[in-house]
Amino acid sequence: MNTFGNIFTVTTFGESHGAGVGGVVDGVPAGIDIDMDFIQGELDRRKPGQSKLTTARKEGDVVELLSGVFEGKTTGCPIGFLVRNTNQHSNDYENMRGLFRPSHADYTYTTKYGLRDHRGGGRSSARETISRVVGGAIAKLALKQLGISIQAYTEQVGSIALEGSYKDYDLSLTETNDVRCPDPKKAEEMAALITEVKEQGDTIGGIISCVIKGCPVGLGEPAFGKLHAALGSAMLSINAVKGFEYGRGFAGVCERGSQQNDVFVPDGQGGITTTTNNSGGIQGGISNGQDIYFRVAFKPVATLLMEQDTVTLQGETTTLKAKGRHDPCVLPRAVPVVEAMAAMTILDYYLINRAAKL
Repeated sequence: MNTFGNIFTVTTFGESHGAGVGGVVDGVPAGIDIDMDFIQGELDRRKPGQSKLTTARKEGDVVELLSGVFEGKTTGCPIGFLVRNTNQHSNDYENMRGLFRPSHADYTYTTKYGLRDHRGGGRSSARETISRVVGGAIAKLALKQLGISIQAYTEQVGSIALEGSYKDYDLSLTETNDVRCPDPKKAEEMAALITEVKEQGDTIGGIISCVIKGCPVGLGEPAFGKLHAALGSAMLSINAVKGFEYGRGFAGVCERGSQQNDVFVPDGQGGITTTTNNSGGIQGGISNGQDIYFRVAFKPVATLLMEQDTVTLQGETTTLKAKGRHDPCVLPRAVPVVEAMAAMTILDYYLINRAAKL
């Protein structure tokens, strides 16, 4: 289960404190322009140590493409890539070797496999998302040629939340602050909250919103290949994600059908559009040509720099105070990960749709 996708696939490998992380991207159409600066830029958005709001771990996260690209274009062959780990502090985790960290994967990994890598969580570490971002960057470059764009942003940190939808903000401002929030004032409040939580040795969660523009009609398959189900599965595979909703989502349960139905009207250009987009760009599991928008809920990071009760591997009660470098809030670094998973899902389903018409 280390491979994502159907036609466009990404197989990942590596652990937090191993030699590196990487993967193989397969199913990429030939002739896609590969912009290495763009791919590296996407990794830079995800990498640790980029601001005072993130972990202090310093990693260059420089990607090496090993195959599948010739003279700046994809060849249609598998694209192998590697990002080497250079700044592991494995000794910071030595006091965790013989116990289970609360709300981490330590207990489940140990029970399932009979062993675990206690250094940073091993395979369960969010450092694994490097491979997703590389795959997502390649998918974005392919989608760009199709006129499809993907933009995510931090909508909420703790109780501090944006009051409007994505249409109410200039999303180009997302990258102008460390929180990756398109509202500069709210971004300052969010940053202050994250800083306060960090100083207390605690953590906090929040919500990331994402919008996909330019998606054509017809992506998605009945009955078990619905596009929103694929997007939900992709998002829920990201570390610390606890919830996913698209369109009006849970807010729509308080409305009546007469309020929520998206009425069809002529678009004035010989086609059809809708007066509203409560469906979130997907109807019957298939894209309808409107903007696809969804929200992803992230829990607070499980590693706290304060004392917690726990048990040893033998089930004896003990206490733990974590050491090392950890994020007080994952949202700023998770924004590019959400975009990456969305990009890979949309490109994969675009290729499925194209294959179905051959």
